[in-house]
Amino acid sequence: MTPPTALVADDEPLLRERLVAILGRLWPELQIVATARNGREAVELFDELEPQIAFLDVHMPGMNGIEAARCIGARAELVFVTAHEQYAVEAFRQEAIDYIVKPFDEARLAETVRRLRERLQSAPAPAPAALSTAALDTLAEHLRGQLGRPQYLQWIKASVGSTVRLIPVEQVAYFKSDTKYTLVVWEGGEALIRKTIRELADALDPARFAQVHRAVIVNLMQVQQFNHGPHDGGEVLIKGRGESLPVSRSFVHLFRQM
Repeated sequence: MTPPTALVADDEPLLRERLVAILGRLWPELQIVATARNGREAVELFDELEPQIAFLDVHMPGMNGIEAARCIGARAELVFVTAHEQYAVEAFRQEAIDYIVKPFDEARLAETVRRLRERLQSAPAPAPAALSTAALDTLAEHLRGQLGRPQYLQWIKASVGSTVRLIPVEQVAYFKSDTKYTLVVWEGGEALIRKTIRELADALDPARFAQVHRAVIVNLMQVQQFNHGPHDGGEVLIKGRGESLPVSRSFVHLFRQM
């Protein structure tokens, strides 16, 4: 029998290592195929390795565990890790999704392991449960209340010839990276900047900008059309421009209403 696989995402290295160690004692057959430091890294690793289980810390910088769960959807069993049990309990209970609380209690984690094993060993195995959009919205609202209003990037500094331009982020249509630089395309032209896609994704307002591919961030206000493509992915067309930009399957949910 193929051993079960899991991904663990937590921005605190010691807690991440502790969770991996406890899982190793409670479930020796479980293979932790990847560990991630934030939600964005978790989604990238999940797309690459497709583990059966994802342990996602709710509070992570940049893309948090709730946003990562939206991307993973029903492709894996989800277990949320939280230090704030009081706001998560009811939402998780209603959705029959498991959660564990920091600092980790081995007996509580053993109960989670038992449920996961039973679910994976069922024949035929049921499809992974998935949090409803309403439940994720509720959890996201609680998370915003915990963290307060973050400060997002307002300007992009770019070198254009011999001058340095300050580009208002609302004028940016998209960012696209190559191996060394990131191309920023805005109403007034194009320029290369040294910020990576990952740095930009963590600094931009997620209500306006979305990373839709490992190498692409788009201004959602500038998207004219979404087209479904092969392998559950797709592409977006940008208003007033001829080019199309790829959308990975983890981000197709952003355009379901288009």
